[in-house]
Amino acid sequence: ISGKMATSISLQLEFSGGAELLFGGIKKHHVTLPIQSDAWNIKHLLLWIKQNLLQERPELFIQGDSVRPGILVLINDADWELMGELTYKLQDEDNITFISTLHGG
Repeated sequence: ISGKMATSISLQLEFSGGAELLFGGIKKHHVTLPIQSDAWNIKHLLLWIKQNLLQERPELFIQGDSVRPGILVLINDADWELMGELTYKLQDEDNITFISTLHGG
């Protein structure tokens, strides 16, 4: 334990490619995550998004514990697959982008 106090984390979330339609049509959201005892990771973030931001049809965004297939996730403009996906530990001021590649119904 590094005597460092847990602090809240501010993130820039961006939704595009149609994903923003599930969030009231708003592409950019600046959010502050509450302090929690465990480090925030993407898995926690997805749950938080589902509970706090997602306005409709969560099944178009979330599947199980992760995003549904067809949604690209970028962490500070890098593919999340290079960053550990769900286990990536969020840092203050991270930029997380969700891009839907699903078009049509």
